[in-house]
Amino acid sequence: MACFIVPASEAIVTTITAKVIESKEKNTEASTETHEETKIHFSEKLGWLNKMLWGGSALLAFEHIWHGEVVPFFPFLTAVENGETADMLAEMGTAGVGMALLVTAVWGVMVGVSTVLEKKQSEETENS
Repeated sequence: MACFIVPASEAIVTTITAKVIESKEKNTEASTETHEETKIHFSEKLGWLNKMLWGGSALLAFEHIWHGEVVPFFPFLTAVENGETADMLAEMGTAGVGMALLVTAVWGVMVGVSTVLEKKQSEETENS
């Protein structure tokens, strides 16, 4: 019904956070002369999460539109119109939160793997 709203909300928050972090990283880079080319900035890693969340939310929204659960007129969600608001909120709390947590966990694994690879490459560069 409206499970896509939860990951979309997380995507909004992480997009704003990524922009703030990116501007801070640029300010830090401008003030320091050393720059590691092999290190991926956290704002870029957060961008990975944004892309995963926005893409998943868009696909879910399309699926809900396709099945007639989202309509182009107020109140936009047929569950609200039909008096199924409690069911909609329950779905958002279970399926929506579950999907958002799963996507974030997968992103966490991606960040962990990239950090390990960055450290390995940094050690190889120092040893040669």
